[in-house]
Parts: sequence; C-alpha cells; structure tokens
Amino acid sequence: MSLIKVAPIKPLIKFEDLEKLDIRVGTIEAVEDIENSDKLVRLIVNFGDHKRKILVGLKNERANPQEIEGKQALFVVNLEPKEMMGELSEGMLFDIGYADKITPVLAIPEKMVPNGTRAG
Repeated sequence: MSLIKVAPIKPLIKFEDLEKLDIRVGTIEAVEDIENSDKLVRLIVNFGDHKRKILVGLKNERANPQEIEGKQALFVVNLEPKEMMGELSEGMLFDIGYADKITPVLAIPEKMVPNGTRAG
C-alpha cells in the first residue's frame, strides 16, 4: 500500500450540518456503459423501496467496472439530481480515495444489511 500526503482536516461543522446528509446502503444491481463517455458508467442501485440511476466515473478507475455488480455500497441520496452526458444522476457513490488521488474503493458495510439502511 502506497503512502499519501494526508490532507488537512476541514473546518469544524455543527452536528446539525452532518445530519443534513442522507447516506444509505444500496446494492449495485447493474453497471452499464454510457456511450460517448470516457469515464462515466450508469449504476442501477436498489435502495429497498426504490431503484435509482447513479452516474459515476469508473471507466478510468477500474479495468472492469462490472466487478462491483452485486456489491453493497454507501451512497449520498439527497443531492439534487445532476445531468451528465444527457442523463440524470440521482445520487452520488460515497467512495474512498478519489479526493486523495488514489484509485478509489467502495465504502461498504462489513456485512450485508437491508438496502436503504442509513449511515450515521
């Protein structure tokens, strides 16, 4: 494992600010290619009571983006939808490493939990 230069801790926030984030566990049911995009794929994520399409930049991070199909991961589900490559992304994958410029890995629960379970 390579070392990174650890970034400084961000400014303090109030607990109420943290509570604004809605981070939930979802199962990645499918990883689909987005034509004409060099980095984006479409995840179909099951949150228990509904499914969402979430666009993520995995093409340059993994030799085989489909290797994450069937895995549970953490997602921010209360971001405003964002249009990318003519498609609407309905959340954000909560991964580890991207901000530190290392190959990101999934933030996953240590064992299976029901889809839609909240983090925090």
